[in-house]
Amino acid sequence: MNDKQTLMRRAVAISGEKMRAGEGGPFGAVVVKDGKVIGIGHNKVTSSNDPTAHAEVTAIRDACQNLNTFNLQGAEIYTSCEPCPMCLSAIYWARLDRIFYANSREDAARIGFDDAFLYDEVGKDPAARSLPMEHVEVVEAAEIFEEWDNKLDKIAY
Repeated sequence: MNDKQTLMRRAVAISGEKMRAGEGGPFGAVVVKDGKVIGIGHNKVTSSNDPTAHAEVTAIRDACQNLNTFNLQGAEIYTSCEPCPMCLSAIYWARLDRIFYANSREDAARIGFDDAFLYDEVGKDPAARSLPMEHVEVVEAAEIFEEWDNKLDKIAY
């Protein structure tokens, strides 16, 4: 079984390798279950023109594809940096059991990846956020939610 240092070094090595290859920022991650790496990811934001392609998200996508599931309960993630709010949310949605990280969000801020603004925005009321948000009510939206609520063959997640 791999230990924490070995797994973290693998995430960090991926971050450096892919950064040097010009595939994205200096971030890497591995998802581990029962001592086995089941998902590998790195930042692909600039190489894939996908602002959601952070290391943790790509590692989660890889693990889910490899296991053919959307639920990673029982797994852990090793990431080269403390997850941003988006990645943290993805980790919760994937139901990972634990997060291990190397660099802190303060370390990331020092090199131009400052997520403090996003952490602050998430806690605000939608009307108080800097990005304008407007609730547009339509009956069909409520009907679809009601249909889902009553759906007998739904797969809850």
